[in-house]
Amino acid sequence: MRLIRSLLFELSMAASTVVTAGVLILMAPLPFTWRSRFARAYAAYNIGALRLLCGIDYVVEGRENIPAGPAIVFSKHQSAWETFALQLIFPPQCWVLKRELMWVPFFGWGLAMLKPIAIDRSAGRKALKQVVEQGAERLREGIWVTVFPEGTRVAPGEHKRWGVGGAMLAAKTGYPVVPVAHNAGEFWPRRALLKRPGTVRVIIGPVIETEGLSATEINRRGETWMAEAMARIGDVPVAHEGGADEA
Repeated sequence: MRLIRSLLFELSMAASTVVTAGVLILMAPLPFTWRSRFARAYAAYNIGALRLLCGIDYVVEGRENIPAGPAIVFSKHQSAWETFALQLIFPPQCWVLKRELMWVPFFGWGLAMLKPIAIDRSAGRKALKQVVEQGAERLREGIWVTVFPEGTRVAPGEHKRWGVGGAMLAAKTGYPVVPVAHNAGEFWPRRALLKRPGTVRVIIGPVIETEGLSATEINRRGETWMAEAMARIGDVPVAHEGGADEA
């Protein structure tokens, strides 16, 4: 039964993605806020379908920590789930993501209408400069910027060294950082068809005020909070992958 329900959800998500991409392309001449609202409706539909078909719900702790003005979200990345849920939890936003996603038929075409910061992760300093320049522009427009500091989806219980791009954006602009922990990967694992019913726990941490802080210090504070929050959720890191920082 789980297999059938998971398949039905995947079909529903694929169909809604094709429709949403087409509508967003047609909405290209309209203001970003209009396109963002439509994308939010798409996210709400899929979160609802996931709840109905696969029994995955969620709870949010710390909504009082969401600031009134634009900010930079540092989110744990375990699943595709948070790409939907963060749109429902936070104001209109764009994402720092790998440019290869823009080449995915329909999904990438629709994503391009939402002002993403699409980087070549192998470009080093050029990618970092792009994150800072385009991120600052989005923030000035009142658009929140969502960053997955680990750079890719990481399985529950694992941890990858944070890239410096989001922290550098915060250090250069002075906009606050809002850290977000969750355990969505326990219910919708990376590259897995089968979904496990349950309740995703989302914790929004206290704002990190970044004025006067270095990127290194911003990441240190974010990682410290994230490790503590994930331990509260019950997801304790079992591995640490070193290596050069990524944007």
